[in-house]
Amino acid sequence: AQSIYSEHAEWCEDRSRELGQEIKTASAEAEELEATIQAKSAKETSLNAKIEELAAGIAADSGDLKDAEEVRAKENADFKTEEKELMEAVSMMQRAIEILEREMAKGGASFVQFQKAQSLAQALSTMVQASMMSSADATRLTALVQQSTSAEEADDEAAPGAPAAAVYESQSGNVVETLKGMLEKAESQLDAARKKETANLHTFEQLKQSLKDEIKFAEKEMSEAKASLASASEAKAEAEGDLTVTKKDLATDKEAKAELHTACMEKATTFEAETKSRG
Repeated sequence: AQSIYSEHAEWCEDRSRELGQEIKTASAEAEELEATIQAKSAKETSLNAKIEELAAGIAADSGDLKDAEEVRAKENADFKTEEKELMEAVSMMQRAIEILEREMAKGGASFVQFQKAQSLAQALSTMVQASMMSSADATRLTALVQQSTSAEEADDEAAPGAPAAAVYESQSGNVVETLKGMLEKAESQLDAARKKETANLHTFEQLKQSLKDEIKFAEKEMSEAKASLASASEAKAEAEGDLTVTKKDLATDKEAKAELHTACMEKATTFEAETKSRG
């Protein structure tokens, strides 16, 4: 009987030791899994914040790009309008100068008529009457003269008595010189407008490229962040699943050890009682 009890007692100790080791291992695994879950949760929070920040940046850059494109479209439309008007003005003035110089070179009645003109407006009227210029072109040139007059009067306030662009002495050459002066000014304005358009286009293209690069880089970062988030979420879910199994196994081992302890203690008590009764 003693031999049988000793074997049983030894088995109890061995089994209790095995269960204790399993409990220790499972507890360590549970702690490690909980740490993993906590770390992955923190990473999820960080990545979600980064994705939100990147999305806001992309939205802002996209908005800036749209605004820049709208501004650029308006700038280009304004330039095209201005360029068309100036090109038409240059063309009309070139034709008028050519006609005036040709007619004055002929001399005769035309020359006398132009000599009598006291202003550019009168000279243009003479050209219309002589069918040298259309009424529409003459009206357009007269409007340009008036614009030039207003501009010069504003610029020459410090020089009282300076002649307006539309009024000159009755010398035919002054009419041509007036037109040449206006032509030079119009050509200068056209050149300046084209240079400004080129500069505006260059500035826009640089801004556009910069914003597109920022958006492209942010989208790449967002794609990487989303991939990392998916990986972290997957690892977290896997760890949570493993933790559930580990905790279940741990509870089973603890229960088995408790039951083993109870059973072995009962066996020992019974053996001790039987030994005393025989003695």
